[in-house]
Amino acid sequence: MGNEYKTLLQYGEAEEIINKSRFIGYAKPITSEEEAVEFVERIKKKHKDATHNVPAYVVGENNEIQRYSDDGEPSGTAGIPILDMLKKEEIKNAAVVVTRYFGGIKLGTGGLVRAYTKSAKSAIKEAKIVTKALYNLYLIRIDYTLHGKIQNEIMNGEYIIKDTIYDDKVNIFVYCRPEDSDSLIKKITDLSSGGAVIEEKSPVYLTILDGKVIDE
Repeated sequence: MGNEYKTLLQYGEAEEIINKSRFIGYAKPITSEEEAVEFVERIKKKHKDATHNVPAYVVGENNEIQRYSDDGEPSGTAGIPILDMLKKEEIKNAAVVVTRYFGGIKLGTGGLVRAYTKSAKSAIKEAKIVTKALYNLYLIRIDYTLHGKIQNEIMNGEYIIKDTIYDDKVNIFVYCRPEDSDSLIKKITDLSSGGAVIEEKSPVYLTILDGKVIDE
């Protein structure tokens, strides 16, 4: 997925009443088309008495899979606006369904586009947009005498300490952005006069909300 991409944190839903029609937006992070289809079917089943259940979803680094349906609304007024909004916001791996219960007042083409887009955005706001950022993970093994000095260096830099394990050495697990890896290795090597053992582990995507890492 590249070094960084936007997606949703969690399931979210929101309701709007627009010209007496009831619109309920649902949004969810997904990792596959199967997951997206399952989510869409679940909402359709929940609201099988609704006038329309309009789905749209994107899957893949370059939105390799893009699906939508107007579900009986005039062509281009429902599913496409939701899909376009997801792509404009650069949200990856996300599914949205907007359910409509018709309230007796026709909204017109422009009104439908606005209503479906607004409902989808409200659901996405509840689901929360997060950034998934790729971090390299290093295990740094050092003598106890170096612990304070090296820990301070890591904490003062753009790095994140995942864990520290104590045995005959101090084992510090550190997350680091790929572009900062060389700098981290050089600093640790210099501070330990080459005594640190630095082992690269598998890179992982961390979740960032409002500029802060919230999970691993």
